[in-house]
Amino acid sequence: AAPARIAVSRTNALGASTEDLRASSMTAAASRLRLATAAPATKRVSHRHAARMCGIIGIYRQEGAASAELYEGLLMLQHRGQDSAGMVTFDGKRFMEKKDNGLVANIFDKKSIDSLAGSVGIGHVRYPTAGGLSATEAQPFFVNSPLGIYLIHNGNLTNADELTNSLGGRMMKTSSDSEVLLNVFAEDVNKELRANPDADVDKIVFDAVTHTMKKVKGAYSCITMVNQVGLFAFRDPNGIRPLVLGQRKAVSDEDKDEWCVASEDSAFGPLGFSRVRDVNPGEAILITEEGKMVSRQCVNAELSPCIFEYIYLARPDSTLNSISVYEFQLELGRRLARRIKKREWEIDVVVPVPDGSRPSAIEIAGELDLPYREGLVKNRYVGRTFIMPDQRTRELSVRRKLNAMRSVFNGKKVLLVDDSIVRGTTMSQIVQMCRNAGALEVYLASAAPPVKHPNVYGVDMPSRQEFVAHQRSEEEVCEYLGADGLIYQSVEDMLQAGRSMNSQIERFDASCFDGDYVSGDIDEAYLEALSSGGRGKGRKGS
Repeated sequence: AAPARIAVSRTNALGASTEDLRASSMTAAASRLRLATAAPATKRVSHRHAARMCGIIGIYRQEGAASAELYEGLLMLQHRGQDSAGMVTFDGKRFMEKKDNGLVANIFDKKSIDSLAGSVGIGHVRYPTAGGLSATEAQPFFVNSPLGIYLIHNGNLTNADELTNSLGGRMMKTSSDSEVLLNVFAEDVNKELRANPDADVDKIVFDAVTHTMKKVKGAYSCITMVNQVGLFAFRDPNGIRPLVLGQRKAVSDEDKDEWCVASEDSAFGPLGFSRVRDVNPGEAILITEEGKMVSRQCVNAELSPCIFEYIYLARPDSTLNSISVYEFQLELGRRLARRIKKREWEIDVVVPVPDGSRPSAIEIAGELDLPYREGLVKNRYVGRTFIMPDQRTRELSVRRKLNAMRSVFNGKKVLLVDDSIVRGTTMSQIVQMCRNAGALEVYLASAAPPVKHPNVYGVDMPSRQEFVAHQRSEEEVCEYLGADGLIYQSVEDMLQAGRSMNSQIERFDASCFDGDYVSGDIDEAYLEALSSGGRGKGRKGS
């Protein structure tokens, strides 16, 4: 069978239902009214919903359906989002889409997978946000003009309101900043098509995304499907959120390549793709309809990835920006062990808080020459508490999620190791669980430094008031959590651990730990608005 082509007429490309179409422009009168009534662009937090932590994947096959492999890839990225999932494929004539709230396995059954025909497709998982969102805000998003473009996005735009005001006559259906990004890109494609009607369409999208990158601020790793062009991916100039390229040979013809682009390369293994490299910051990559990979460095860039990816967000079997997540977590444990030794605590056993702290806890136990024990049993069918949408849900979830084994804790002085302590909701309850299981003393070690500053680049930590370390000393946090001792990783040790594994990275985004925002456009007024009127409104710590 011939490969599915994306070069088809615009009419045939619009096979999705009419509710998925977006008006490309408003009437002249409505447009003038919008511009006249729009508030002046000011530097303030967007009230649009951020994409938050998400997982994205795109697959190009020479033949055969992409939907089943997209499904498998989304399962491998499910840890990045448990609130909603979506998928769209292209069969050479039509786009086919399905998205809804829920887990990947609950949304897609065999019937829906079979209905998503086509050898090219993209998929997305999203985690919940404060207040909850309807399924209409699940990705992918679509615009029918120009060409017909679908987009999925991981990150958060820090100037979404400014961009919205600049769009003039473009109408959007949701409050998502990802839809804003899609429309900005679509408008730039439209301008390029009008200015250069005879230009090669591949050049058009590269030129367009160059303009987009110069306007958009914040974090964005994106994969798009563009009618008449192909699978098109790009990453922000700081490379804050990850994006990785994979490749394999076609089964029917080893001279032809097939491609995968995903948030993490852990999605590649089950699909038979081999890691090629990270998509560079400020770079765009096009997989043409014939399967040729073309790339362009669109803007000047400096890699400054989010270090919280390695601590909490990414799977340990992923390699991001040439740094193994697992090896990074082991190094955090070695460095933290040196600090623990200076405390001279009397400890009988080291216990990890599953799952992300295991590598660090193993190294700490080894360095301290102490037994390592799995004393907390996890219920695999309860979601990650950190990405639960509200405080009450998180608190109830902790008690369903973990159970302390008396045989490990009874009569012991225990060192609990966690990958990070953000709100303290989980940890305070775990400490009490350990005491109820007979622990004589409970000491805490966090493989990450204290979280003290909001994250503005796609992780749901918008308000200082919700952090347990906000305006508290280490001793005060320890008392609040009910522990006998507490130690954090130092910011400098954390950053040195990362630099030791990739010397080309001079600066990580560690803004939630040190308040240094790599995009350079975040000030105190923005953070205050984020906390009081935006994503953090009404949210308090545990």
